[in-house]
Amino acid sequence: MNKVKENAKLQDKKKQAIVVAGSSLTDISGSSELEATFLEASDSVDVVLACRVSPKQKADIVNMIRSRFPKKVTLAIGDGANDVNMILQAHVGVGILGREGQQAARSADYAIG
Repeated sequence: MNKVKENAKLQDKKKQAIVVAGSSLTDISGSSELEATFLEASDSVDVVLACRVSPKQKADIVNMIRSRFPKKVTLAIGDGANDVNMILQAHVGVGILGREGQQAARSADYAIG
């Protein structure tokens, strides 16, 4: 019986994420209703991951989350010059040194290889 309770507790603690693509972000930012729904959904997950987005969209999503949830901490991780604006907008920025160059690492709070 205890194992059943332990398993139920573990399931309750599973991490959840939203993965959003650039084309979806274009639709979301074009509609205040969609933006409100997206932000409401993002409040119930542990992480929001954006993929295949433009540099401007990267910064916009960080600003969107920061303005809606001022007490939450944002983390941006990037490896190139196109990630600099996003890294600068986040509370914590991590730049990855690598093939893309050093611009992200130079603008970040932390740099990793």
